[in-house]
Amino acid sequence: MNLNSIPAFQDNYIWVLNDEAGKCIIVDPGEAAPVLNAMAKNNWQPEAILLTHHHHDHVGGVKELLQTFPGLVVYGPEETQDKGTNRVVREGDKVNILECEFSVIATPGHTLGHLCYFSFPYLFCGDTLFSGGCGRLFEGTPKQMYESFQKINKLPQETLVCCAHEYTESNIKFALSILPEDQVLIRYYREVKELRLKNHPTLPTTLQIERGINLFMRTEDADLKDIIKKETSLQQPEQIFAWLRAKKDSF
Repeated sequence: MNLNSIPAFQDNYIWVLNDEAGKCIIVDPGEAAPVLNAMAKNNWQPEAILLTHHHHDHVGGVKELLQTFPGLVVYGPEETQDKGTNRVVREGDKVNILECEFSVIATPGHTLGHLCYFSFPYLFCGDTLFSGGCGRLFEGTPKQMYESFQKINKLPQETLVCCAHEYTESNIKFALSILPEDQVLIRYYREVKELRLKNHPTLPTTLQIERGINLFMRTEDADLKDIIKKETSLQQPEQIFAWLRAKKDSF
């Protein structure tokens, strides 16, 4: 399978997996036009759509794609039923498309019904995990998002993290505001800035990279705990996660 990203809106990525015959899977098509252009340019034929959650920048193109490709199967959580989903999936379900078997993982936090899809090495995680960060808590709680991160963190380190937004540079900038002397973060920030200056994507990332540069995955980190001690007595990983999310909200 080949992994492709289609830029959409200001900073979204619509992900496409295609086989050698040109059959493909589309993930979170927030708008139809760039997807239709890519289908025509590459001679791709969509087999299915995967939806992670109900926000418009992830589902806005579904109905037009269904008009163009009648009979397309659209997998998604219950919260996307009025957005074009015709096959509702839940935690623990398996979705078999082309050569892939996707495990469906419930990851509430950004929205209450948010799902991720994992078929090694690909993780389509929508707005749950970003490179260097995590999604805003529009509907869920810090506890829910922390638990969602714990699920993701059990996956293999080689997992390709295919998140839906190009937020890496701002996320690493935030991380450096918390740990300004962290050499791993400093080096990675240089790499990311260089990529973005050339208008190159920073995604997909890997779970191995995220374990080093994503503070929301480093809630057991001694340096992070030392910094937080200066502001609060909270020291449990879940509390540190909530503290970081609140800091990021006002960054």
